[in-house]
Amino acid sequence: MSQTAFDLEIFGKRILLSLLLLGYCVAGFTAEPVFQGPYAGETEQQRDARLAWWREARFGLFIHWGVYAVPAGNHKGQQIDNIGEWIMHYGQIPVAEYQQYAKGFNPVNYDPDAWVRMAKNAGMKYIVITAKHHDGFALFDTTASDWNIVKATPYGKDVLKPLAEAAQRHGIKLGFYYSQAQDWVHPGGSTWEGRWDPAQEGSMDDYLRDIAVPQVRELLTNYGEVSILWWDTPIDMTPERASMFDGLIDLQPGIIVNDRLLYGVDGDLRTPEQHIPATGLDFDWEACQTMNTTWGYKSYDDDWKSSEQLIRNLIDVASKGGNYLLNVGPMATGEIPQPSIERLSDVGEWMSINGASIHGTTASPFVRLKWGRATKKEFPNATVLYLHVFDWPGDGILRVDGLHSEVTGAYFMADFQQQIPVEKTATGTVLQLPEKPLDKTATVIVLKVKGTLEVERILPKQDSDGALVLALDDVNIHNPGYGGRLELRQEDDSPAYLDGWTDYRSQIDWLVQIDKGGTFELYAEVSAKNSAGFLMIVNDTEAPFILTPTDSEARFQRQSLGRVTLMPGESKIQVHPQESLWNPIQLRSVTLIPVSEE
Repeated sequence: MSQTAFDLEIFGKRILLSLLLLGYCVAGFTAEPVFQGPYAGETEQQRDARLAWWREARFGLFIHWGVYAVPAGNHKGQQIDNIGEWIMHYGQIPVAEYQQYAKGFNPVNYDPDAWVRMAKNAGMKYIVITAKHHDGFALFDTTASDWNIVKATPYGKDVLKPLAEAAQRHGIKLGFYYSQAQDWVHPGGSTWEGRWDPAQEGSMDDYLRDIAVPQVRELLTNYGEVSILWWDTPIDMTPERASMFDGLIDLQPGIIVNDRLLYGVDGDLRTPEQHIPATGLDFDWEACQTMNTTWGYKSYDDDWKSSEQLIRNLIDVASKGGNYLLNVGPMATGEIPQPSIERLSDVGEWMSINGASIHGTTASPFVRLKWGRATKKEFPNATVLYLHVFDWPGDGILRVDGLHSEVTGAYFMADFQQQIPVEKTATGTVLQLPEKPLDKTATVIVLKVKGTLEVERILPKQDSDGALVLALDDVNIHNPGYGGRLELRQEDDSPAYLDGWTDYRSQIDWLVQIDKGGTFELYAEVSAKNSAGFLMIVNDTEAPFILTPTDSEARFQRQSLGRVTLMPGESKIQVHPQESLWNPIQLRSVTLIPVSEE
């Protein structure tokens, strides 16, 4: 996979591309046509029809497999930091030396039918496998290069063909990941931070023409139906280089492509990596994540997410209108690590009962539900809401604030005969639940709604004095894929606080409603051993602030940081650490007090 800075780089290069094109126009020049991708002339109806199966699926399996599974994170007796499939890069391993690992790639225990059944039993509807990752190694029989599983390994067989056949047998869609730009073995292939071996030197155009384009053609020709082409890291790609792949998509009519062929070209779906957006997005997207901290197999990475977390991640993604692409990293012997198998089995057990609350659903109509998530299915004269309860109410009363529609029925997905009493209130809808949840991970409640769905957007608002309290139970936390883990913590009956804010890449935000805009004094209740700098970003404006060290005995102290301006309406308030000024802090509250007009 790519690095966590990938999304930021995309953003930066999109801006750069836009400025360059604008500069050409201002200077009186005619810019070269910008590459638009294979479906530029498609109508909205055609796009909807083509993406229908993918939008219904909501859940897929990612497979990162290649020669990197042989060293499994170790090289010359040393553990190489970072993700397993990047070992050649981070270990700066010369090409000839890295290629020796292929002699140990012998997946004699590979069972493609078992892999597909595992995915299907987990409730997954499609599989995407790394046909070629950044190390240039092909898992298939290719005439473009001898650096492939057939010619370079003792196994000597194409592993994609039997996987394609198994997927077709079991009704699972198949997609191929292909690293079109980065290639650390073939001369001319792009690299992340410069080349480290003279053997890598060469023309990128020649590499694309002689290796990448022919291999993509083989993938789209020799394996039956291919439903997804998953590009990755378009480093050094240009519109002209992207156009070298023109026409290949026509080999698989209707195929879905992602946004990583060329910077600035969205493709059919965007791909947040190791990150779930805080809210729904207005485009098709797919969150790809690992079960531990690596994509490719690492023998010593035992930092596994729990089955509960994976199930809740799936629910979270579906509630925001996205797909969840969950990864496994098989070993060089062809076996999937047992912890991955066990977790997918747990997910499948939950999905066997609750799959209808994920498959074919659309995003939640609620801004935020403090006790869980929601998905929905809409029909001409009715809507079905699926409430996923993570935090069971101690008093048995589940408040669905903002739901003003007429609810004609409520029951548990795991026990449809157990009806749930419903009461309509001024603030929304209230459900009377039993003492204990049916499922501690996520109990799903089905609400039948008559007519048009009526949901009020409920956001944090100013109080009667115009002050705005940014409560931590309303905060959205964004952690990097690798690194520090900022989280909400509570000790006994003390107020909750944000802890573990060691990584400058961790960020937070709130969605709020401002009724009366103006200038506000910003206060934060914090604990900090050293000063820390951050940016407060309100919509399109930003202001820098500095937190000062606090008294260690008092621990949390309230600091006045300065002033910020808020305009009326719905706003996003973001807190972004400044890399060069950041030090670990704990945060308990943020309050904005209006400044009196003089």
